[in-house]
Amino acid sequence: MIIADENIDARIIEAIRNIPIDTISVKESYRGISDEDVLFLSKELEKIILTEDKDFGEWVFAHKIKGVSVIFLRYHFLETEKIIEILLDVLKNKREKLFNKFTTITIDKIRARNI
Repeated sequence: MIIADENIDARIIEAIRNIPIDTISVKESYRGISDEDVLFLSKELEKIILTEDKDFGEWVFAHKIKGVSVIFLRYHFLETEKIIEILLDVLKNKREKLFNKFTTITIDKIRARNI
C-alpha cells in the first residue's frame, strides 16, 4: 500500500511494516530513481507515496499529475516518534480516505487535498 521515498526514516518504514502494511522502500529497492519514476511506480503498483519531498506537490498540482496518492510528512527530526504515532493512526483508521489525495501530516494537523 505504501511506497516510501528515499528520504523516509527507516524507523518510520519499520513502524508501518509492523502494523503490518505492505511497504516498499525506494532506498532499499530502487535507490537513485527520479521522482518521476517514483510517481510512475506508485501508479503501476497502486501504492501511496510517502515522502518528505515538497517536489511531489509540484508534480501533482503544477504539472497536474493524476492517478496518484501522496502523504507528505512535515516535521522536525526531534518529532520523529510523534509523527510515527500520527501517521500510524492515519494509516490504521483513515486508509481508504488517502487515495487520490495529497495529504500533508504535521505534528499539529492533517490536511488532505483532492488530486
